[in-house]
Amino acid sequence: MAFMIITGLLVGALLGFVLQRGRWCLTGGFRDMYIAKDNRMFYALLIAIVIQSVIVYALIAAGIVEYAAGTFSLIAIIGGGFVFGIGIILAGGCATGTWYRAGEGLIGSWAALAFYMLTAAVMKTGVLSGFTASASSVTVVNNSMADTLHVNVWVLIALLVVIVAAILVKYSRRPKVFIPQLKPKKSGLAHILFEKRWHPFTTAVLVGLIAALAWPVSEATGRMFGLGVTVPSANVIQYLITGDQQFVNWGMFLVLGIFIGSFIAAKGSGEFRWRVPNAKTMVTSSTGGILMGVGASLAGGCSIGNGLVMTAMMTWQGWIGLLFMILGVWTASYFVFVRPTKRKVA
Repeated sequence: MAFMIITGLLVGALLGFVLQRGRWCLTGGFRDMYIAKDNRMFYALLIAIVIQSVIVYALIAAGIVEYAAGTFSLIAIIGGGFVFGIGIILAGGCATGTWYRAGEGLIGSWAALAFYMLTAAVMKTGVLSGFTASASSVTVVNNSMADTLHVNVWVLIALLVVIVAAILVKYSRRPKVFIPQLKPKKSGLAHILFEKRWHPFTTAVLVGLIAALAWPVSEATGRMFGLGVTVPSANVIQYLITGDQQFVNWGMFLVLGIFIGSFIAAKGSGEFRWRVPNAKTMVTSSTGGILMGVGASLAGGCSIGNGLVMTAMMTWQGWIGLLFMILGVWTASYFVFVRPTKRKVA
């Protein structure tokens, strides 16, 4: 139990610190792909995916980590991913984004997080668990891309490495944009950790390494998976309500660690402050949290579980879930940002 608590909180705190200082926000990244035609955050996600994929499959080959892709429901993934994408726009952040922004003192994120956790618990073991099980039993197919395509998984990993390398080479040839930096108030390590702007790609490398680290540490406690947010978030509520020890696991301490790490980063960088939104924003954030809980439960994962981890494991669930998550973000972005702007212009 001590190992579970310490390592869960430690890995979570590392992740929360990196997310906060790197401003890692997949919601904003997916939205910017559509509105601003800026793909940097998506490229950063691919970097984190490929780093995790190479390391974890090397650990699997060495017999250190165990993993089985299993099966997935195509209908649940499509519908859940799309709903989750809409939800994170309304909530103002994805699953991890909501956790780390709550650590910055954003009350709107607290509301979104509360409804996300509660709804996920209801969908997993509450009154809607039957609906979740029913939806997840429709159109169940093999989840392994390598098995479906009859190739070795390293072929797919190599292909992803080549694609990411080509993207980075092309990106490096773009004209450099000068961004003025304020005169540093801190020096040395303190400047790097709490003041210097972190490049999205640097943050992506760190996220990929932490995601890979999560696998052997989590499996050492009996939890056979890497990073995850939705189920652990639901577990927090389930344990607090029932007191059942079955909900206490490494993932639960991981998400609590994300909050702690973000708080430390925000306090150290001077970015922590309590921010209370207006009533309309609170309602919108809460609604987004509900949709996040519904969508992630149906899809079997959130922007981390599917978008970062299951993609790295070369599963259909991960890549299809990521695609429809992005489509959900773009759909919501049109109605929340683009359409109102067009009306004002008209």
